[in-house]
Amino acid sequence: MAGARQTVGEARRIVVKVGSSSLTTAAGGLDADRVDALVDVLAKTRSGREREVVLVSSGAIAAGLAPLGLRRRPRDLARQQAAASVGQGLLVARYTASFARYGVRVGQVLLTSDDMSRRAHHRNASRTLDKLLAMGALPVVNENDTVATDEIRFGDNDRLAALVAHLVRADLLVLLSDVDGVYDGDPSRPGTSRIAEVSGPEDLAHVEIGSAGRAGVGTGGMVTKVEAARIAAAAGIQVVLTSAVHAAEALAGGDTGTYFHPTGRRSADRLLWLQHASTPQGSLTLDDGAVRAVVEGRKSLLPAGIAGVEGDFSAGDPVELRDREGRAVARGLVNFDAKEIPLLVGRSTRELARELGPGYEREVVHRDDLVVLHP
Repeated sequence: MAGARQTVGEARRIVVKVGSSSLTTAAGGLDADRVDALVDVLAKTRSGREREVVLVSSGAIAAGLAPLGLRRRPRDLARQQAAASVGQGLLVARYTASFARYGVRVGQVLLTSDDMSRRAHHRNASRTLDKLLAMGALPVVNENDTVATDEIRFGDNDRLAALVAHLVRADLLVLLSDVDGVYDGDPSRPGTSRIAEVSGPEDLAHVEIGSAGRAGVGTGGMVTKVEAARIAAAAGIQVVLTSAVHAAEALAGGDTGTYFHPTGRRSADRLLWLQHASTPQGSLTLDDGAVRAVVEGRKSLLPAGIAGVEGDFSAGDPVELRDREGRAVARGLVNFDAKEIPLLVGRSTRELARELGPGYEREVVHRDDLVVLHP
């Protein structure tokens, strides 16, 4: 355990995610003292050594509640977007002023999941974050709530943070909230204890994870944090989950919160986004041979292997690839509109090129745009 925590203290590129409940009051509105306390820790983490920090910050919607006269977080998307529009400016202004005390410049980066599954958008986001870090700025990342639709939302910033950690090739992800780790029961009840270390999913198999935050202004609970930790760990990133008041200790490698060991290796960045952040707009049913080619052979999906199509999607959209029993076996970005697929079903690319033109002599889903979904 000591060795694992030591590597936390030595991490060079770090993504820190902070939840709404750690930045705002229950009634809405930013708590300047809480923001300053977090900034103090992050600024000191950066100073005097070669450490880079990316901050994924919730709080935009919560910060916009009071100024708009809203007593609680609205349920409808339109009012959430209005609150985010007002609150995002307040949030970044607060961070800008607070980090300025240390001479640190802040750069705002707003993302939707749609940005991340499409190749050019993903590359641009990666380049922007890398350049901000290279120029000494501290990126503050949030979901672009003001334009995101239900279909392209991350849903919670915990998952966004895990995917950003992979995007920037971080050594460490620190998830901060109002709970100081994962417990083997309800932390408010006597007799429960903190789980200090998680080596794999089996360590939490018999633990009932709570889903509600105490402050009532965020969207994520412990379930989303543990899922985010698993996504990052599976991508080869170590994770510490703890409370905001223990941020300094966590970043120094102290024994606080729950430490998640990396369980996998890094894969192509965009495929992680495709697997965890995309919403399929339809599905393609594959014959048995195509399922074997895609899943076992890691081959592209050709028209000859398609047995059916569902949904209304456009070229470039994510779609689910299913076997004949309806089980999702893979996910990928499709190269044709849904209305074109019936023309292609079961036919060879050579035949299609002769009849419909050279533009049809290609894969329906290229293997570079495809991720196999493991059961």
